[in-house]
Amino acid sequence: MSLAATERKTSAPRSYAPHATERMESLAGLPLASFKAGAAAFLVDMVAVLIAYIPAMFLIQWLAHGRDSNIPIDLHGDFHELSNVIFLVLYFGLTLFWGNGRTLGKRIVGIRVVSLVHKRITFWQSMERALGYGASMLEGGFGLVQYFTTPNRCCVHDRIAETIVVSDRKLRA
Repeated sequence: MSLAATERKTSAPRSYAPHATERMESLAGLPLASFKAGAAAFLVDMVAVLIAYIPAMFLIQWLAHGRDSNIPIDLHGDFHELSNVIFLVLYFGLTLFWGNGRTLGKRIVGIRVVSLVHKRITFWQSMERALGYGASMLEGGFGLVQYFTTPNRCCVHDRIAETIVVSDRKLRA
């Protein structure tokens, strides 16, 4: 048994071991999704969020007030701002995880988020990517513009979660 193999079996390696090399090599040559496809998928997802948000907030407030039909439902209270962030993160994180890299918008447009380190996107990666949208929007959306400046067309949220976005339609063809 080699020294490197022995070190991997112990709890703490003594030298750097690239954890994602094999996975990254298996993804070599996959067709990357275009910026236009990613933007279209994001817009479709935002419409889905808007359609789902209002009924969900009505239900939450109705349940919070003991199902009393006489209490007016307020969508502009203190809970409103926090609920927006929570709802967006849950939508993008959970749908990406449950859809194995595809939200409703990504499914319609024909693109998929793929993990650089795991065969299937993990729950934590999907939540990191959902939270990473906020980081991509900082400084006037410069994190999204980085799509055009990085070698594998990764925005900030992709680099945070160690993912890439590929064209699903070209993969099937």
